[in-house]
Amino acid sequence: MKVVLHICCAVCAAGAAERMLQEGHEVAGFFYNPNIYPAREYELRLQSAREVARRLKFPLAEGPYFPLDWRRAVASLESEPEGGRRCPICFRMRLQKTYDFMLQSGCQAFATTLTMGSNKSALLMGNLGREIGGPRFLNYDFKKKEGFKRAGELARLWGLYRQHYCGCEFSLPERASLDRGNAP
Repeated sequence: MKVVLHICCAVCAAGAAERMLQEGHEVAGFFYNPNIYPAREYELRLQSAREVARRLKFPLAEGPYFPLDWRRAVASLESEPEGGRRCPICFRMRLQKTYDFMLQSGCQAFATTLTMGSNKSALLMGNLGREIGGPRFLNYDFKKKEGFKRAGELARLWGLYRQHYCGCEFSLPERASLDRGNAP
């Protein structure tokens, strides 16, 4: 089956795309992340995602990078912690754009690497994905079946860039506080 895989970062993409390819899917990567801040961080993640696509031999399309669209979508939720009310809006925005890309590209289904992260709820992604695309959303929990472990192995093996926060500018101070050992 031809599947569009929304890619949040290279580490997650490595494990998720490898699994889908092993299952016999034809993967088309889609990097769409207007939430990533600053632009330099976006470029680092995109370059690393390109490396995964090159190594696993699948095409990678880049969605538009318009951070202001994302900021408008999450306006008034700036003070929410990571995992708070801002996150489902961000996830929905990215899944909707992935679904739209799937329709334009002639693929039959879509999935997201967002379920690879240990703080990301596969249940929430599944609910959002089904609301957007119904049965065309493949509800993988990529961190299961040693997926998270395998993604880390590939990241080390290939020297992939590893980020230390979700990417959004509002989670960056929270991450910095945690890195210093302080409560947010």
